[in-house]
Amino acid sequence: MKPATRSDWVAKCRKAEDQGFDVIGVPDHLGMPAPFPALVLAAEATKHVRLTTLVINTAFYNPVLLARDVAGTDQLTDGRLELGLGAGYVKAELDAAGLPFERPGKRIEHLRDTIETVRRLLADPEQQPRPVQEHIPLLLAGRGDRMLKLAAEHADIITFSGVEAPAKDGQMAPLATKEGVAERVDYAKSCLRDRIGEVRFNLPLQMVRVTDDRTAAVSDWQEWAGLSVDQLLEVPGILVGSVQQIVEQLLRTHEELGIDYFTALEPDMDDFAKVIAALR
Repeated sequence: MKPATRSDWVAKCRKAEDQGFDVIGVPDHLGMPAPFPALVLAAEATKHVRLTTLVINTAFYNPVLLARDVAGTDQLTDGRLELGLGAGYVKAELDAAGLPFERPGKRIEHLRDTIETVRRLLADPEQQPRPVQEHIPLLLAGRGDRMLKLAAEHADIITFSGVEAPAKDGQMAPLATKEGVAERVDYAKSCLRDRIGEVRFNLPLQMVRVTDDRTAAVSDWQEWAGLSVDQLLEVPGILVGSVQQIVEQLLRTHEELGIDYFTALEPDMDDFAKVIAALR
C-alpha cells in the first residue's frame, strides 16, 4: 500500500487488518514515502498484522546503515517485520539519486553483500538497536537465474515477478504467462534442494476483480500483454470472476505451484477481501 497523509495511512492499515489481510507491504521508490517510517506507523495503527518492505532497493543503501534501520524498525514494530529486498531495476531512480546503475550481476552482488552484512550485524549482540525477532524473515524478489539462486540460498520467502522482464523506456513490462511463472517456480525448486520445505513462495497479483464478466475484465490488457483472453485468464497473477471462481483459481495455483502467499495491490483490496472472507 502507498502511504498518503498520516490519517489516511492509519485508516488504510486498520482497514487492511479488519479485512483479514495478514501482511501490509510498502514499496521503496523515489517519489513515495520512505518504507521504514511508514511501517512503524502501520504497527502503531494495528494490532497483529505483519509488515514488510516490498521491496527495499538495495542499490540505494549502504548495508551497515540498512542494518541499523532494519533492527530499529523491528524493535519499534514489536517484532512484526518481514524484510523484503531486491537488487533494484529502475535506472531513472538511481540517476535521480546520483548513484550508478550497475550491470545486473553487480547489483546482485551488492544484494548478496547486503544480505550477509545485515544478517551478521543483526546477530551481533553488541550492535544497537537490537531487533525483537531472533530471525527476521527475509523475502527476496526476482525472476532471473542469478536472483533465484541467491534467493534459494538465503530467503525465507521467494517472490516471483509477475512480468517476464523489467519495463523499458516507460513501456509496460511483458506479463508472465502461466507457463512462464511455472517454469520459474520449477527452477527455484531445483535450486532449493533440501531447503524446499523451509521456504514460502509469494506471488504479486496484477489484478483482482470480482465480476460476472471475466472477458470484459481482461479485454483492456490484451493489446499490451500480447496474450489472448484465454491466456490472460490463466495467468496466476490475474484473478477475475466470481468469488468462488477466484478461490478455485488460488487453490489450483497453490496445488500446482506451491504458492501460498499472495500480494494484492491497494486498488484491489476490497475485492480481495471478499476472497479472504470466503477462504476463512
